[in-house]
Amino acid sequence: MARHELEGFIERWNRHASNVTNLLRALPSHQYDFRPDAGGRSLGELAWHLAELEAYMTDGVAHGGFDFKRRPPGVERPREVAALAPGYERMHQDALARLASLTDADLDRTIPFFDGRPMPIREVLMTAMLMHSVHHAGQLTLLCRLAGGTPPGAYGPTREVSRAAR
Repeated sequence: MARHELEGFIERWNRHASNVTNLLRALPSHQYDFRPDAGGRSLGELAWHLAELEAYMTDGVAHGGFDFKRRPPGVERPREVAALAPGYERMHQDALARLASLTDADLDRTIPFFDGRPMPIREVLMTAMLMHSVHHAGQLTLLCRLAGGTPPGAYGPTREVSRAAR
């Protein structure tokens, strides 16, 4: 891939992290346990999963492989909506720090993923972490609205912004 690929990835990841932080700040403060599907995650659980993704994926990259028994520091889930955004911001900074010594050349290196199959670090970061996070941020956007909140636009305007622009 392109030269300075890692730098470009980190820029996209930081932009996504900013979107996630804005979304977490928009969650209705009284709806942490909101769960429209009894078998699914609550609003608070899904919100924190975004932080967990970054923590576990970067921990695995930093350690050269994944281990279900190893918990990244600070990964314990906050129990109130107000603590989610600051906690996510802290976890994102920790995740960035774990990758500080990574180079573009490291992206081609493979490490054993959770299921044991070798995976290039590029795929761990781009697919298993970032694209997975985008997927869950979309779900959380819908949960925010279902719980009575007004989610911010992330990769496009919300209906509220579009209406106001007309």
